[in-house]
Amino acid sequence: MKQTFTLLTFLLTTFLVNGQTIYSKAYGNTKDKPIIFIHGGPSGNATLFEFTTAQKLADKGFYVIVYDRRGEGRSIDSTAKFTYNEAFDDLKTIYKTYNIEKANLIGHSFGGLVATLFTEKYPQKVTTLILAGALVSQQETYDHILNSTKEIYLTKGDSINLKRVNDIENLDKYSAEYRKTCFELASENTYFEMPKPTTKARKLRSSFEASDFYKMNIRNKNAPILFYKNEKLKNIDTKPILEKLKNNTLRICAIYGKQDGIFSTSQINYMKNLVGKKNFNQIDNCSHFLFVDQHEEFVNSIAKWLNH
Repeated sequence: MKQTFTLLTFLLTTFLVNGQTIYSKAYGNTKDKPIIFIHGGPSGNATLFEFTTAQKLADKGFYVIVYDRRGEGRSIDSTAKFTYNEAFDDLKTIYKTYNIEKANLIGHSFGGLVATLFTEKYPQKVTTLILAGALVSQQETYDHILNSTKEIYLTKGDSINLKRVNDIENLDKYSAEYRKTCFELASENTYFEMPKPTTKARKLRSSFEASDFYKMNIRNKNAPILFYKNEKLKNIDTKPILEKLKNNTLRICAIYGKQDGIFSTSQINYMKNLVGKKNFNQIDNCSHFLFVDQHEEFVNSIAKWLNH
């Protein structure tokens, strides 16, 4: 009986959002300030954030909504196109479903691009744009990954991987293969890993891996391929958009891991200068998944910004 009830709850959450296959769930009091979390990808999902952080932010006095974009994670949809406009439609559905006029957006990784472009198109729907380990200029990120890994392989005298970097540099920079291989290099060189894992971080990740959320950590390998096939805005630089939003007095905050290897020092400095010191936090002993590596500081930073 308990299993049946749990399954029914999941199905209702999944299919009644807009009559389609968009998974979403809300945490906290509807009267509190709304936060919508936008996960990375394409091919990502919100399971890790939902398990580790959604309720914690709700406990701080926020109404937190998580969802998986169409065709990604738990929002299984074989007809998904994986375009930005489709992502905007999904996000607008979340606003409508939860009766929200304006919300604070947290965009993580690729989700930062989605959040930024959505805010540009619908500024009236956004109170604060929070970029968390968010991509800003994709080519700058890819260049940094290739240049920095090349230095590693030169130091090691690794001719095989040096040739590999050279081969990647000669790929079409607007292709899914280019993106994929750049991030593979980053992963192999531990760019996404916390440098000195703490007991708390290990425990949090282990708890996630033992949970039902991990079982629902679905990755659609076709998502990046279809995104690069169907989306015209490939390999974009959102800096001009962010500058325009800032000039229009929309509040932008940014939080990054100090050891997030996919970002260069110049990229981080740009973000710091853009948002200003009081709206910026770079967390030490922290990489790309800030809400796991340094969970408490991440949650406290978000709460501090949104309560002022």
